[in-house]
Amino acid sequence: MSINIDSELCTVCESCIAACLYGGVEIIENSAVITPDCNLCGACVDACPVDAITLKRADHVEQVDKSQYKGVWVIAEHFGGEIHKVAYQLLGKGRELADILKTDLTIVILGINFDKILSGFSNYGADQVIYIESKILKHYYSDIYVNILFDLITERKPEIILIGATPTGRDFAPRLAKRLNTGLTADCTGLEIEEETRNLRQTRPTFGGNLMATILTPLSRPQMATVRPGIFKASNETKKKIKIIKIERDLNETDSVTKVLKVIKKQKTKINLEDAAIIVSGGRGVGSKEGFKIIKELADALGAELGGSRVSVELNWVDHDRQVGQTGKTVSPKLYIACGISGAIQHSVGMQNSEIIVAINRDKSAPIFNLAHYCLVGDLHEIVPILTKEIRRIKSED
Repeated sequence: MSINIDSELCTVCESCIAACLYGGVEIIENSAVITPDCNLCGACVDACPVDAITLKRADHVEQVDKSQYKGVWVIAEHFGGEIHKVAYQLLGKGRELADILKTDLTIVILGINFDKILSGFSNYGADQVIYIESKILKHYYSDIYVNILFDLITERKPEIILIGATPTGRDFAPRLAKRLNTGLTADCTGLEIEEETRNLRQTRPTFGGNLMATILTPLSRPQMATVRPGIFKASNETKKKIKIIKIERDLNETDSVTKVLKVIKKQKTKINLEDAAIIVSGGRGVGSKEGFKIIKELADALGAELGGSRVSVELNWVDHDRQVGQTGKTVSPKLYIACGISGAIQHSVGMQNSEIIVAINRDKSAPIFNLAHYCLVGDLHEIVPILTKEIRRIKSED
């Protein structure tokens, strides 16, 4: 692609400069000029009031026959003989997408010893299971995953593929997309269908979480997206008949350039935030590391896990593994208490699916109050100790 500017039409209004976030446009000799910093996003094209800027796409882009592609797939991953919970969450969203497209929802599993649980995926909305079985698939091998999935997708042609944005998913998803010559949107927080075009609208935070970008893959198929755990809810459908396709593969370690020597299980001293039922988080408004003591006391009184915003982590008030938000953990507890957190989008995308949100902030116009079910306006250093004392009193009476 290339961006062209007609200097005769350009009025030097500088609308293009204001629209460009990269410094990709400059005014030189009474005309706008594209600089090497341009990333071909096209923002300047939309901003130009006199249509002096045009975006030319490459003529050689090949469009696939999209009518050959049908079905929504969820690629499941597993560890220690258990399917990762994000697979069930993706089935919930996948069911919605499949219903709109009037097509089937399929879960794909590469592993061993999962025969007994396959029929149970019907309770989560799946119409079909494709189970690739091999002893070598007890562990994750990136190249084997990509090779098997590439052959399977090329043969069966699903329209949409959803993958968890876990360390494993983030490893094989881009490799697979490259092999398939299709697009991939990472860390999506929203997925919708354009019914007329059947395009998948894939929404994700960008520019450090300051903007939400919606991305489409209109020319190629399949449409691929990774989604963080905790973004969507698992469905709860009535048990129905499910089609199970089992494919046995004769694989061994020589089929991979890597070899699993030993699996080391790390002892957990704290519950993962993604698994917590209650989370109490603090932000910049807490004021200091010393101030986090009252946040920790409230969490202890509730039997909750301690969380924090990006700022509180960067200031070393809480540990990095306690960060909630775009660059931290995505959580969906039953109760989330935000103390001194403004509610910027970077944090909101990580906790907005919590069942109940309580916000404590002295700024009554803080964005967090737009998400919260219960809003407490005031000084958290006064409110939090009162809450802690009352919770302890109630528990002592039980």
